[in-house]
Amino acid sequence: MSPVRTVEFPGFIQTVQLLRAQVTTPDEYPYSIPALRGFETLELDGKVTFLVGDNGSGKSTLIEAIAVAAGFNAEGGSKNFRFATRSSESPLHQHLRLVRSARRIDGFFLRAESFFNVASEIERLDVTDSYGGVSLHEQSHGESFLALAQHRFGGNGLYILDEPEAALSPQRQLSLLAIIHRLVEHERSQFLIATHSPILLAYPGALIYQLGADGIREVAYEDTEHFTITRDFLNGRERFFKHLFDE
Repeated sequence: MSPVRTVEFPGFIQTVQLLRAQVTTPDEYPYSIPALRGFETLELDGKVTFLVGDNGSGKSTLIEAIAVAAGFNAEGGSKNFRFATRSSESPLHQHLRLVRSARRIDGFFLRAESFFNVASEIERLDVTDSYGGVSLHEQSHGESFLALAQHRFGGNGLYILDEPEAALSPQRQLSLLAIIHRLVEHERSQFLIATHSPILLAYPGALIYQLGADGIREVAYEDTEHFTITRDFLNGRERFFKHLFDE
């Protein structure tokens, strides 16, 4: 059994700063995204930080930029992945400063939309053994996601996840929570996660940022739309149906 952490780990990245003086096109994408218009500094939790927001709110844009600024490949993977299927990342990472710990950053950037490309690169590099010994392409989407987390997330790392719930059933999301807990509490790891999942967001003590028209602000779990809509729907779905289907 892993020893309990005795010294609080500050995380690999403590703060993300936008060097706004370097931005020459503030009225263009991605700086024109409402959540990023006033963005200056984002403090990260040493364990788990979530980014939430509606589709198009900028959470995936921001998390991708942080991952690239930290040295990860824009399409995902570990820091030694350098493939590019289609370069589509925004220039935001070029103007970010990461306030880091003295430790070298290692870990993994996992994004749902380009996971197929990462799985293909794993096969090309012939490193399948490091991911459980079974081709990720020969497993279901959810099985391959969880296999990666179980076998590749080895601890002492920064793990940046963009909508990991896209491939995971509710039960497997609970399994991912258990993996996250082991890694942050016993193996000095840090997670930054963009998600829509009320299950993942419930991780105890996590720092949650809401991205929206009013910028980026810290919110409590119970104040997120993900929690309130899910709770209200489960407690009174007929009321929702009446509103949604009323002609």
